[in-house]
Amino acid sequence: MSAPTLSHGARIAMLTVIAMLAFAGNSLLCRLALKGTRIDAASFTLVRIASAALVLWIILLARGGLNRDDGRQAGSWASALALIVYAAAFSYAYVRLAAGTGALLLFGAVQATMIGYGIATGERLAARQWLGLLLALAGLVWLVLPGLAAPDPASSVLMIGAGVGWGIYSLRGRGQSDAVAATAGNFLRALPFAVAVSVLAFTGANFDVQGVAYAGASGALTSGLGYVIWYAALKGLKPATAATVQLSVPVITAAGGVLLLGETLTARLAASSVAILGGIALVVLSKRR
Repeated sequence: MSAPTLSHGARIAMLTVIAMLAFAGNSLLCRLALKGTRIDAASFTLVRIASAALVLWIILLARGGLNRDDGRQAGSWASALALIVYAAAFSYAYVRLAAGTGALLLFGAVQATMIGYGIATGERLAARQWLGLLLALAGLVWLVLPGLAAPDPASSVLMIGAGVGWGIYSLRGRGQSDAVAATAGNFLRALPFAVAVSVLAFTGANFDVQGVAYAGASGALTSGLGYVIWYAALKGLKPATAATVQLSVPVITAAGGVLLLGETLTARLAASSVAILGGIALVVLSKRR
């Protein structure tokens, strides 16, 4: 008797859930490493980029490597630069940001970047989408306004910059014939940039076994394998659905921060989350003109 097989819809749903958990895991592993071990942000970034590149190229070799045409399309230096901007700013921001706050700023900036690109290139938004955009912006401004519960300003700016970098990286990755090969090429090209960041921060460099292990897991599992799983899920998701499900990541991350890292879920973060995620949902779910 043969084992039961998942339907196409169930398979896509399972892959999507795993990918969202991986994206949230990136934030939790980074915060865990920088809060609970001696590893510094630059070293975390270097280990993360290197381990992700290694795992992705092992996957490519396991499936037969690259043919000549694929090799020419395996990433680009511009995408690698956007990737390292995201990864380095992400790590430095999490030195002082809580996991949930960082994820909210990150994914809010990612969506704002991609939506802003659409507007700049001629995409017209409906009235409900403009309302959503203003609501999300108001929530973001409220979150970072000075006050007792506001996150560190410099770290907030860094995380928003990380979101812009990831948004640009995502926009550049659209239409890739082989997303896994392109991602592997981008991570490999990002390695020299990661080394340069580590050299510049060498006087403050710190390593320990636990911190390196967290960084390696972030790169190999939640980044390398996580992106492969996400690309597989994207084949069965409509663009609006793909954009919407990513809004679950800050919620998962905030819950993980409370349960695993002992962080506090403040009323300010909860209210800002509702405004930002609700506003973005209005944008991506409404029909564009």
